[in-house]
Amino acid sequence: PVRVHAGFDTDDISREAAAGARFTSLVPTALRRLLDAGVDLSGFGAILIGGARIDASLLDRAGVAGARVVRTYGMTETCGGCVYDGVPLDGTEVRIDPSDGQVLLRGPTLMRGYRRGAEATSEAFDPEGWLRTGDAGSIRGGTLTVHGRLDDLIVTGGENVWPSRVEDALRTHPGVGDVRVEGRPDATWGQRVVAIIVPADPGEPPPLEALRDHVASTLPRYAAPRDVIFVTELASTTSGKPARQIPSPG
Repeated sequence: PVRVHAGFDTDDISREAAAGARFTSLVPTALRRLLDAGVDLSGFGAILIGGARIDASLLDRAGVAGARVVRTYGMTETCGGCVYDGVPLDGTEVRIDPSDGQVLLRGPTLMRGYRRGAEATSEAFDPEGWLRTGDAGSIRGGTLTVHGRLDDLIVTGGENVWPSRVEDALRTHPGVGDVRVEGRPDATWGQRVVAIIVPADPGEPPPLEALRDHVASTLPRYAAPRDVIFVTELASTTSGKPARQIPSPG
């Protein structure tokens, strides 16, 4: 049986786990909240994580708690997940467009097209039936790694910066509770890297230069944030996906 809850609640998931549910499907934000609440997730055969990229620190934390996390990749146009832990389902083909690094998909789970959207359908598919996902990725040893949305890529001073990699670096700083990184227009650099941070201690947020040095210890200096905005929580969509929108300072 499949049970669909009206909304996310840590107590609901805890009860499902205690009742012997074998699987649950979550977004990374929900998994983090379950771990924060101390919910025992070890009873699940697998926890499917999709909707947004899961960072390495959260994945490690879940493993320490005994949770078996399976990363899923897919979208509405693929009828849900079609790649699990980087490996496509049988019959699903994945390749990378060499011109822009875009992930292309083809297979039986793909939609036939958008309802009453012939023009949008023709834009979504190439002449050979490959779906243009809008995501950038790479394939090594038959395993797909998704780097992020192509339109999320920050180009600063001619250098490419993936927000997810900067976020991963910042999350290892002890003063950072949670973080989102985005690009903001800059007259000199084209775009500058901006970090939106929930500080671990609201009364003592980490200084910008300390954050820049921390990022530069593992990534090129140009990837370090040039601005930081401190918030009490990060915006998300109703499904728990990150809402990439920089708030106005103040």
